[in-house]
Amino acid sequence: MNDTITAIATPYGSGGIGVIRISGPRSFEIASMLFSKTREPEETDTTLVSHRVTHGFILDKSDPDNIEVVDEVLLVPMQAPRSYTAEDVIEIQAHSGTIVLRTILELTISCGARLSEPGEFTKRAFLNQRIDLTQAEAVIDIINARSVSSLKFASSQNLGELKFKIEQLRTPLIDFLSRLEASIDFPDEVEAFEISPSDSDQLDQVIEKCREYIQQHDDACFLKEGIKVAITGEPNVGKSSLMNRILERDKSIITPIPGTTRDPIEEGLNIDGIPFVFIDTAGIHETDDLVEIIGIEKAKDHIADADLILFMKEPGSVFSDKEFQKIIPLENDLEKKVILVINKMDLAQENSDNLCLPTSDYARLPVIKISALLNQGVKELKEKIVDLCILDLSMTTSVVIPNLRHKKALELTLSFLESVKAGLAQGQEEETLAIDMKNSIDSLGTITGETASIDILDNIFNSFCIGK
Repeated sequence: MNDTITAIATPYGSGGIGVIRISGPRSFEIASMLFSKTREPEETDTTLVSHRVTHGFILDKSDPDNIEVVDEVLLVPMQAPRSYTAEDVIEIQAHSGTIVLRTILELTISCGARLSEPGEFTKRAFLNQRIDLTQAEAVIDIINARSVSSLKFASSQNLGELKFKIEQLRTPLIDFLSRLEASIDFPDEVEAFEISPSDSDQLDQVIEKCREYIQQHDDACFLKEGIKVAITGEPNVGKSSLMNRILERDKSIITPIPGTTRDPIEEGLNIDGIPFVFIDTAGIHETDDLVEIIGIEKAKDHIADADLILFMKEPGSVFSDKEFQKIIPLENDLEKKVILVINKMDLAQENSDNLCLPTSDYARLPVIKISALLNQGVKELKEKIVDLCILDLSMTTSVVIPNLRHKKALELTLSFLESVKAGLAQGQEEETLAIDMKNSIDSLGTITGETASIDILDNIFNSFCIGK
């Protein structure tokens, strides 16, 4: 924390503006060594006014007899604590180009800064208590947002909404624990602990909120990763053609030869603001071809991992339960969302009833008839995909960000609180109740970072890019 760190804060490549960020106690000193308000090296006015943009030049003074101008820049000084890291920060806005940015970066290092580690600027903001851990994680979620909805939820977390919700859960638990420990530590001065109806109600409310947030994660986690949609069926039913129609570009290779697709092909797509990942899989069939066998096994892995399956058939072909169960095992078929897609309707006989409709247990499947060749029915299929995936999920309600770490912490909190409830009902000793209550509070604290271990912090910030 005593080091002054530096990094390029914008993506590599050519462009209009590139930013080099410096943070730490020597930031202003290093900037004054490199920056001049004019081209002249003898300029003596090196005063930097916090939060005021100053035009000038970065000078290379490595050779005192031949001082060179590196680039014309805008320099933004930010004095602690009014900065991203809550330290002294300098941002140099130069022209964006690999050589010019690396040259300026090397000059800042030669003047005493060191190259930052991944996520170190945000880590310092957390350690300096400018943001909590949920806000730090929101930074990377904002950068990686795949839809307007995921950006909205990440932005709300960045503003501290999740932190506020977690604090609301912890406050009554801390009050509960303080009274419990007082009765343990000072039995002669404090009345024996007895749970009141109000205490019981508050405990139930916290438990219910934990369950609600866990459910919200399950409902909305797709906003971060995207809903996985696997396109499957026998060879040559038009899976690749459908993939290309959905994406509105030629992503998959199409030939009349069965088995053309062997390796699964993935591509992301937003539909009505919802992120999807479509996967074109190899045709499922019996074969002795080793390469095809490997492709089919990969296809089955993607199908098992998918949130939604587009099961494709042709008009007039037989729909059998046995065939369906080869793709989706019986024990999983009730959990999977499946749409039966009948392709090649342009070849079906007019008013034909023989459209391969499911019977028995699979009559519940929604059926969409399309012609991928003529792009008929694809729009209706997209609408059905969205409707089936989001169901009654409200896209306007602020939810806990779909972060698996948060969910696990909430599940752990819930288990400890349920132990407390059971212990109270059984007349358990106060010391045991206090242990479970403290563990529940600590579990919630890992979400905001108050009780997070070094390993958790390292794992989070190492996922950031250098410069953020």
